[in-house]
Amino acid sequence: MAARAGEGTHAPPPYDTAATWAEQLLDQLRPAVRHPRRAVAWLARTVHATVGLEGADGRLLAGEHLPVDAAIRADVATGRISAAALEDGGRHVHLVGIRHPGPGRAAGALLTVARSAPFDRRAAEIVHRTAGVLGLLLRESELARSARRLRRASADLRLAILQLLMVEDVVSARRVAAGLWPGLLEQDTARVYVVEGSPAGRDALAEECADLTEGRALVVRCPAMDGHVIVVSPASAPGDRLRALVADRPDTYLGGSIHQRLARTATAYGQAVSALAVARFSPGRSAVYAERTHPERLLDPAALRTWSARTLRPLDTLPHHTRAELLATTRLGLEFTAVSAAKVLGVSRNTVRARMDRLQTLLDTDLSGLTTRTAVRLALLTEAAHGPYDPSTVPHTGVRFTDLLDSAALRDWAGDLLGRLDGDGRDLRGTLCAWISADANAERAAKQRGVHAQTVREHVRAAEPVLERQLLAGGSDLYEVVLAHLADGTLAAPEGGANGDQADAPVHR
Repeated sequence: MAARAGEGTHAPPPYDTAATWAEQLLDQLRPAVRHPRRAVAWLARTVHATVGLEGADGRLLAGEHLPVDAAIRADVATGRISAAALEDGGRHVHLVGIRHPGPGRAAGALLTVARSAPFDRRAAEIVHRTAGVLGLLLRESELARSARRLRRASADLRLAILQLLMVEDVVSARRVAAGLWPGLLEQDTARVYVVEGSPAGRDALAEECADLTEGRALVVRCPAMDGHVIVVSPASAPGDRLRALVADRPDTYLGGSIHQRLARTATAYGQAVSALAVARFSPGRSAVYAERTHPERLLDPAALRTWSARTLRPLDTLPHHTRAELLATTRLGLEFTAVSAAKVLGVSRNTVRARMDRLQTLLDTDLSGLTTRTAVRLALLTEAAHGPYDPSTVPHTGVRFTDLLDSAALRDWAGDLLGRLDGDGRDLRGTLCAWISADANAERAAKQRGVHAQTVREHVRAAEPVLERQLLAGGSDLYEVVLAHLADGTLAAPEGGANGDQADAPVHR
């Protein structure tokens, strides 16, 4: 909108005394109102003129564009002269260069003031004093933009570090972090926390998390979930501070992992998300991933290690970085949707799907089935927990997946877990088994059970608080329940790649 004399319903304020206009000019610097547009509008009203403020590139910043002699404008813009006064077609024009603080004499902006009456001494002084105030306002705007760019760059760096940790590239993550946050990732282990609040308040929540952790943790706005803030903390103290933060903020929740090696950040992140689901039903609105959710620890460790190494043997021909990339992507892809995994890793969802397709081709298996996904995930988690293995030490024959499941401790765990559902008269256990058999497809499970698909969903949802696990959202909780069904024999073990490379193992295509 043009800034012209007499604009608005009130008469222009007088400027017959220095105190009057000077006070009004200083008033333009009040935090609640300061902005170049307001200062330009005030100048137009005060000196009864048309005013324009342009950048050195000719971009209009406030007021309206006023054409002036190109040569004079160039002289002021380049700093050859600081100001100019001229008559142009019956107009009296003042042109003032507003310097930027950088090196050189060139102007950062140009203030043009034109009116029909000549400029007296007082009007000229007001114009030049206003140019000084505009310089301060423009400098403040530039500093604010620089601060925003710095915050964005810092946030992008933190996200990049997280994404490197997610694909097990700890060396590169430390190298990136060393320049800005020295010592942040020096320890070999860390906990991952996920703080959930409202998407609208996420920025403020992230700032509070950063303040509380005092630079001793990696604080990242989750790229997949708008309300989530991810905190990777090598130290233990931030956990107590984050719990206190959640306790003081309604509708805010905290989930935390157990200590994990930095190379297992993706696993720790999945644990934190799983704990977050429990936190939503906890009185303190916070929870830490519980030891009870480690059924793989009930398996024979040597047998589990051997089976996992043999299951993943087809990947041994790949270069190390490619192998690690496929494993890390697939672990996230099995825990979350392809879209969420892609956002966390900073790649496209097609890239996530392509990597998972390549892995399932190499393993000669089909990841579309829940039981197969559960078995492959177990192999991936086992390698992540124990680190790379020596292919030459892995026997060519031995343990099958069905052998792993033949564990008394695992069967007892499965019986205790699924037995919680037996007391419900709706046969939640039967519906849940049918739903898992149908690969979490409610419509197919409904046909098998002879009920409506909505009934299946309601039964699965009703089983969640009983089992203390989140099922409809997928992820680690669901895989544990699938493993329980496999262990107690309710579901048949998957065939094909999940059984390793036994010569007599049937191939699932």
